[in-house]
Amino acid sequence: MAPTAPLVAAPAATTGPRRAVTRLAVRQVRRGATIVTVVAGAMSAVVVATYEGVIAGAPGGAASLTALAANPAIRTLFGAPVALDDAGGFTVWRLGTVLTVLVGTWAALTAVRVLRGEEDTGRWDLLLAGRVPATAAVSRHLAVLVTAVLVVGAAVTAALLAAGTDPTGAVVHGGSIALVGAFFVGVGGLTAQLWPSRGPAAGAAVAVLVAGLLARMVADGVETLGWLGWLSPFGLVAMARPYDTDRVLPLAVLAAAALVVLVVAVGTAGRRDVRGGVRPTRVRRSRTALLRSLPGSAVRATLRPLAGWAVGIGAFFLLIGLIAESMTRFLLDNPQFADLARQAGFELDAVQGYAATLFALLAVPLGGFTATRIAALAHAETTRRLDLLLGAPITRLRLLAVEAGTAAGGALALTATAGVAVWAGTSLTGAPLGLGAASAGAANTLPITALGLAFALLALGWAPRAVVAVGMVPAAGGFLLTVLADSVDAPAWVAALSPFTHLAPVPAAPPDVPAAVAMSVVAVGVAVLAALGYQRRDIRGD
Repeated sequence: MAPTAPLVAAPAATTGPRRAVTRLAVRQVRRGATIVTVVAGAMSAVVVATYEGVIAGAPGGAASLTALAANPAIRTLFGAPVALDDAGGFTVWRLGTVLTVLVGTWAALTAVRVLRGEEDTGRWDLLLAGRVPATAAVSRHLAVLVTAVLVVGAAVTAALLAAGTDPTGAVVHGGSIALVGAFFVGVGGLTAQLWPSRGPAAGAAVAVLVAGLLARMVADGVETLGWLGWLSPFGLVAMARPYDTDRVLPLAVLAAAALVVLVVAVGTAGRRDVRGGVRPTRVRRSRTALLRSLPGSAVRATLRPLAGWAVGIGAFFLLIGLIAESMTRFLLDNPQFADLARQAGFELDAVQGYAATLFALLAVPLGGFTATRIAALAHAETTRRLDLLLGAPITRLRLLAVEAGTAAGGALALTATAGVAVWAGTSLTGAPLGLGAASAGAANTLPITALGLAFALLALGWAPRAVVAVGMVPAAGGFLLTVLADSVDAPAWVAALSPFTHLAPVPAAPPDVPAAVAMSVVAVGVAVLAALGYQRRDIRGD
């Protein structure tokens, strides 16, 4: 009998499953990547297109913008103004921080979702038991995400080139956004390997992003601490100075840092068990506090993320309060900028008007908080953690009401935190803003927060996979619509679609009570529709 020939696996036996993993990764991120790409490119093109009317045609011309560079408050909040006499430079200053934070946040959270989130649900158990090792699965998902942020950077570059800005500056700015995205893809991928569950991994990734942003703000605002910019991805982007010196060295450092983090993330994936993390899970004594009732359990699950959100919101609005006096004094010394602000509907030449304008931004993080809390309920349902709970004498409507009430309570606590933080900042600098006025300005955004919570509940009831995206529509979507409508001088009915259009500038003016009541009524109606959907649909377990 002839000896049996040794079996040799064909290359396709290995490459086939890996290509399937790549296709899976593309399918998981394509929708979010498309939205981020369109938003980044469209906003860049709109700002460039309106530069002539907003700045070049303003009294005093672009030369007067040089006063911005001397104001520490401006540098701290928006970054050092560079090349403001150029449409591209003005676009970088106005949108650069916003776009890098947007792309970095999306990249980090998406990396955690497609890696740790999918593993938590058990969808990777069979995948990693086959011919695809963990390092290959992780590397292919990260490669797809890096490609996605490169596309975002290319879209920004293309928009700036189409608008007629300098090609070198356009490439540097687009490359900066792509590299920030790649760095935070690596950060999200690494935290997904270090922590054994999605929540802590996402929290750690966001903490890195916030720390980097704060380091950039300190580096730009305090000249003696400018070296901190080299330790922050946002600082490195600022030091590239698009449309000015177009420095390559900071971007090379950022690219090297991104590569290191990505390589470490892939290497770390091979050092842990499936559904486990590199960080050892501490065995702690059982703690049953607040677990004797459904409301207590919901509060307990909310306390830790609420603390993280409170620290971030408190720090940001404390900074807003600290620089309020400096900002308003700058506008009084440069009336052309105050006039531009009035044309846009903002009275920034008084502390109350400045506070009202910045308080409007509070609705965006509050919308993010409520959306993520309802998304946590959807995740608990998908991972079958609610099976035993719903098998008890607890109705779905009661569960939904408790979770919604807890999220609303957390949003109220964050609103109070913002108001107190601004008041504390203004008190330290002697700015004329009382605690009552600051609290009223923060509370003015609560109707938009209510809409965001209602939309998140609506998605939970009818489209559980889209809770965060739908929940962010009133706040993030409304804010972007307002910015775009103001930039292109859109018809009034377009701007009216945004809830921000109906907010009065509190505390500079009394609140618009009818508009607040109308938004609250809409929120209640949407919540009722959400409850109907949640009661009618089956429990998800996939």
